[in-house]
Amino acid sequence: MKINADFSKRVVVRPGDVEWVPSPMAGVARQMLDRIGDEVARATSIVRYAPKSYFSEHTHSGGEEFFVLEGVFSDEHADYPAGSYVRNPIGTKHTPHSEEGCTILVKLHQFDKNDTEQKVIDTSSAVFLPGSAPGLTVLPLHIEPSENVALVRWAPGTEFNAHRHWGGEEIFVLDGTFQDEFGDYPKGTWLRSPHMSSHSPFSEEGCLIYVKTGHLVQDENCPAKNIYDLG
Repeated sequence: MKINADFSKRVVVRPGDVEWVPSPMAGVARQMLDRIGDEVARATSIVRYAPKSYFSEHTHSGGEEFFVLEGVFSDEHADYPAGSYVRNPIGTKHTPHSEEGCTILVKLHQFDKNDTEQKVIDTSSAVFLPGSAPGLTVLPLHIEPSENVALVRWAPGTEFNAHRHWGGEEIFVLDGTFQDEFGDYPKGTWLRSPHMSSHSPFSEEGCLIYVKTGHLVQDENCPAKNIYDLG
């Protein structure tokens, strides 16, 4: 199966663009944003757990990164409320479930073999730092040579300079509306911009976005860099 598998193309998926697809486990459904493979795949998905649903134990053969959008996601290690950012590196395993139900943004089989840091960050209580432009604040989540992950908060009326995405950029809009010269992207929108693409982003009403950069090209001379976090 291939969904948005050409990483040289810009992709925008807004709320309602993709249907929910049942997973092999009852009560667990997915919106597939990009995918290369079948049940075991390099994938980016929104996953919804109905109350008291669970997924069978599995090993993260390619690593797992997720952000809890709504509700409380759980496994045998901990409970992860909305706003939790979690990285489970290659070789880890768990048995996920949700008592009250939840929705998560999850990325599978996208870890570098040398990226072995397991982490849990409660972004709802974390302190954002000043960004590289007025109106921007940034919460760094993960920094590796091959990728940089952060939350970026845009105050209403914030504009950012035109820039190129060296190594590509992936955005999920967590709140508000993110914008650029190509369109408006409300809460729940996923965008993937390829290596060396460019835009001039802004937000009239303000927004909060998840941003990953530097991971869409395999080039040792292309270090990951979050341009919002250079101030």
